[in-house]
Amino acid sequence: MSTVILQARSSSKRFKNKVLAQINGKPMIYYVYKRILKSEKVKKIIIACSNHRSDDQLFWYCKSKGFLVERGSLNNLVQRFNKVIKKYKLKYFIRISGDSPCMDFNVINKVYKVFRKNNCDIATNVYPRSFPKGISVEVIKTKIFKKLLTKKLSLYNKEHVTSYFYENAKDYRIYNLKNSINRSRKSLALDTKNDFKKLKPIIKQKDFFNLNWQNILNKKNRLWK
Repeated sequence: MSTVILQARSSSKRFKNKVLAQINGKPMIYYVYKRILKSEKVKKIIIACSNHRSDDQLFWYCKSKGFLVERGSLNNLVQRFNKVIKKYKLKYFIRISGDSPCMDFNVINKVYKVFRKNNCDIATNVYPRSFPKGISVEVIKTKIFKKLLTKKLSLYNKEHVTSYFYENAKDYRIYNLKNSINRSRKSLALDTKNDFKKLKPIIKQKDFFNLNWQNILNKKNRLWK
């Protein structure tokens, strides 16, 4: 059983407040949270948002629903994650982004299995990517993540918390889960208002939580040919 650190913010430049955009009276972060919870490998989800006022609404929504939520640096996610790691004394964690309303528990389970089987530093499905954007899962050993605080990180590395590991892959034991068909050019992420428009009719369906990412992608392709 593992802990998910679900990173989220409201200040996205392309689509502000996207994690709070509502469908059926519920914000997108709700759908991400509930789809992650379908994984039997997940014991706890901690939403890591920023301490900037732009995330006040997100923070109080999470608190009102009883979600575990922690606040930290807006742009330095390495510091934000380490704050959570230290507080909850995590030995490893699963990293998922808050713009992933179509997250699939089957993928979480498979990446977690890769991590446990190989006793690696990082298990991922994005190095290289073969799953659609928005179905990204990384399981990371806390031991190596804490050491990022001692590295000379670029602004990009601080904002994209696993980028340093991939840039220096020879120094780490990284195992990648590959999809049988390369779908890396597809996207199920919520990055723009157009993404929201395309995903909304699918998420509104009663059986949404029972759909795997392949079902969702097929529905999206049929709706938006």
